Amino acid sequence: MIQELLMALAGAAAATAVYAAAAARVVKQYERGVVFRFGRLRDEVRPPGFTMILPIAERLHKVNMQIVTMPVPAQEGITRDNVTVRVDAVVYFKVVDAADALVAVEDYRFAVSQMSQTSLRSIIGKSDLDDLLSNREKLNQGLELMLDSPAMGWGVAIDRVEIKDVSLPETMKRSMARQAEADRERRARVINADAELQASKKLAEAAGVMSAQPAALQLRLLQTVMAVSAEKNSTLVLPIPVELLRFLERAAPMPAGTEAVRAPTPAETEAVTAGPSAAGTEPVAAEPVPPLFGEAYLKGLGDAAEAVEDLTGASVEPSPKTDDTPA
Repeated sequence: MIQELLMALAGAAAATAVYAAAAARVVKQYERGVVFRFGRLRDEVRPPGFTMILPIAERLHKVNMQIVTMPVPAQEGITRDNVTVRVDAVVYFKVVDAADALVAVEDYRFAVSQMSQTSLRSIIGKSDLDDLLSNREKLNQGLELMLDSPAMGWGVAIDRVEIKDVSLPETMKRSMARQAEADRERRARVINADAELQASKKLAEAAGVMSAQPAALQLRLLQTVMAVSAEKNSTLVLPIPVELLRFLERAAPMPAGTEAVRAPTPAETEAVTAGPSAAGTEPVAAEPVPPLFGEAYLKGLGDAAEAVEDLTGASVEPSPKTDDTPA
């Protein structure tokens, strides 16, 4: 009798252990348990931890509540300014209602993926190329609003949406590169022109100071010579002022036996320019003949002749010819 009782207790314990093993469930911290009893949804959502269900009557479905990162395949479209582009993005979402995620939609991951692709193509058609390249924050917000409205009915909340890459045709890339190069060249020319203008103003001021102080020009000349000689060149170019050459020309003595060239008087100039008059007619004034020598040159020769006369006592002139003198 006792043996039969022990066997019955052992069988009951084994049945209890099997039932407990079949009914015991463990829900992880990032999961929620949704229970269906004979196909009907139970209102109670099982929290994380150990829980029990009826082995035959109930089914437990675990729903992940973590944020899911889903890449959106690249979508090709035409922007509002008629440019063909390929845009890909990434969507971050999570389940906020485990029961709706299982009951309201068949596969919420697939639904979010298809909705993301459709919304991305719609955003491409409504935007300009410049907005896709530089104003992505605004487009991300618009894309998030387009996805969040239907996703809330599925028990899913869109955390954020980011446009990852925008692919352009090669022709468009070359055009944009040429545009950027032209813009940089334009700015470089404007900067160079501004620098030339500022330099010209400073040079004009420097020229005004040097004209008031002639010694400053000589100091500037010596500074230029020092700068050139500092480069260890074998040839040194020394510019000579023109005023120095004119001074040497005026100070040079004339060779003996030469006659100083005298500047023509006004009467001689008038006689040369008048020309012969016809009989019974008024003299016709001829066009003025330009002098053979410049005034500066004649003045310099006159100063040189005076210097020679001061040295010799009188200017050297050839003696007049007489009949007895042989030709």
